[in-house]
Amino acid sequence: MQTPVKTRLVEVVVPVHNEQRALRKSIVRLHGYLTRTFPYGFRITIADNASTDGTWHEARRLAAELSHVRAVHLDAKGRGRALRHVWSASEADVVSYMDVDLSTDLDAFLPLVAPLMSGHSDLAIGTRLSRGANVVRGPRREFISRAYNLLLRSVMGARFSDAQCGFKAVRTEVAQALLPAVEDEQWFFDTELLLLAERHGLRIHEVPVDWVDDPDSRVDVLRTALDDLRGMARVARRTLSGAARIPVPLRVRQAELPRGMARQLPRFAVVGVLSTLAYLLLFSGLRQAVPAFTANAVALLVTAVANTAANRRFTFGVTGSSGALRQQVEGLVAFLVGLALTTGGLALLPAGVSHGVELVAVVVANALATLVRFLLLRVWVFNPRRNAR
Repeated sequence: MQTPVKTRLVEVVVPVHNEQRALRKSIVRLHGYLTRTFPYGFRITIADNASTDGTWHEARRLAAELSHVRAVHLDAKGRGRALRHVWSASEADVVSYMDVDLSTDLDAFLPLVAPLMSGHSDLAIGTRLSRGANVVRGPRREFISRAYNLLLRSVMGARFSDAQCGFKAVRTEVAQALLPAVEDEQWFFDTELLLLAERHGLRIHEVPVDWVDDPDSRVDVLRTALDDLRGMARVARRTLSGAARIPVPLRVRQAELPRGMARQLPRFAVVGVLSTLAYLLLFSGLRQAVPAFTANAVALLVTAVANTAANRRFTFGVTGSSGALRQQVEGLVAFLVGLALTTGGLALLPAGVSHGVELVAVVVANALATLVRFLLLRVWVFNPRRNAR
C-alpha cells in the first residue's frame, strides 16, 4: 500500500545562540520523533542568532545530513528576531517554535498543532501552569513564572495562562499579519504577540505539557524580568494611543470587559510599571545603608502612597481633595499585602545571596500583590458608588 503524501506543512523553528553542545542531540531527537509519528509534513529550521561558538557550523552539518532540516543565520542576537525572520518568509500552513533543550515533552506537539490545522484555533501555546501539566523545576523559577503570568492577567487583562513556555504555534497567515505590530526582538516577543492576538479577538488554544527544567539554562532572570516590565509598559502605552492595531484586518471577536476596565487596565499598568521602577531605585539605594527588610519596607511604603495618588487621578479619574485621606488609608491595605509578600520572599532566600537575586525576589513578590491592589482599588477604594455618597 502506497504511503499517502503529506501535503500540509508545519515549520518548526529552533532558535539557538551558542548551543553547540546541545544542538546535535536535540535536533536528531526532534527529527526522529517527527519522522516516526507526525502526520503532517514538517520542516525543522535551526535559526542561529549571532552565535560565537561552533553552533552555526554544527547547524549546517545537520542540515546537510538530515532531510527536512535547514539552517539560517542572523548576524544579530535575539530569539524574537530569529522567529520574526523565519516566520515572516515561511510558506508553511503553521509556524511554530520550541526551545533547543526540548524541555517540553514532544508528545504535546501534535495536540498543539492540530487545532490550527483544522482551523479551530489561531494560536496555540504550551502551558506549565494548568492542572493537567506536569512540571519539574526549582521553587525560584516556579515562583517567578507564576508571578509574571499573574501580573499579565491582573494588569494587562491577559486570559492565557503561560506566556513564557518555549512551545508555541501559530497559523502562518495570522503570524504574518501580527508580526509588523510586534516590536520586541528578545524574550518579550512571545508575550507581545499573545497580547496583540487577544486584543484582536483571536483564538488561543492551550495545551498542558510535561516540562523538565534545563539545569544548564543561561537565561539572565533579573535582566529578563526588567525587560518584560519595560515591554509591558510599552504595550500599555501603545494600547492607550491606539497604535497597537495591526495593519492587516483579521476576524475581530473581542470579549467585553466590565464597564470602564478597558480604559483602567492600561493606565493601571503604566502607573504600576513606573511605581515598580521607582521601588527598585529606592530599594537599591537604601540597601546600601540598611538591611534588606528595612529597605524593602521603606521603599514599598513610599511608592505605595505615590501609586495610590497616581491611580486615584489617572486610572480612576477621582479629582479634588474629598475622600483623599480615607482613600490613602484604604490604599495602605494593599501596601500591607505587598509588604507581607515581599518580606516572605526575602525570608525564603538563603543567606548570602547576591543583591541581584534579592531584586528578583522582591520584583516577583510585588507582582503577586498587583492583582490584589487593582481589585481593591477598583471595587473598594475608588468604587464610584462609594465616592458618590
